[in-house]
Amino acid sequence: MTRKSMTRASSVAAAAFVSASSALAGEAITILNSGSQPAVAGPSDRFTGSVRIEDSFKATAPATVGGGTVTFEPGARTAWHTHPLGQTLIVTSGRGLVQMWGGPLREIRSGDTVWIPPGVKHWHGASPKNGMTHIAFSESLGGETVDWLELVTDAQYSSTQSEPQQ
Repeated sequence: MTRKSMTRASSVAAAAFVSASSALAGEAITILNSGSQPAVAGPSDRFTGSVRIEDSFKATAPATVGGGTVTFEPGARTAWHTHPLGQTLIVTSGRGLVQMWGGPLREIRSGDTVWIPPGVKHWHGASPKNGMTHIAFSESLGGETVDWLELVTDAQYSSTQSEPQQ
């Protein structure tokens, strides 16, 4: 799949969730056209390095799913965090890393789908030499989708220089 088709797929996925939640609410179908949503920089208290968040979407009640497309430049990553109902990542391009607290470092690549169970403290981002883009989906519980924790330190991330597990 080409980068253009992967980007289009992410926009289609976002639109599908918005459309599904709108239909449940009895509203008209909503389409978010590719490139129509502004990109925002990942805030420095939640991300390290250069991170762009695009196509953010939030379901209309009663649906609770939301998410967005996140692009990490080489070496960029999230802070440690948890999700009350878990998180799904679909890697659309590049090579990245994911790690749960106390667990092995895992490599993720274009085409991979990652499931992080509810309450699991973890981080994800680009590998040191490669950028990575993923679509992230999570559901809210009591209006909350994520609990942001401390930043992944450079020392913690530098341990990624060892060979990650597949």
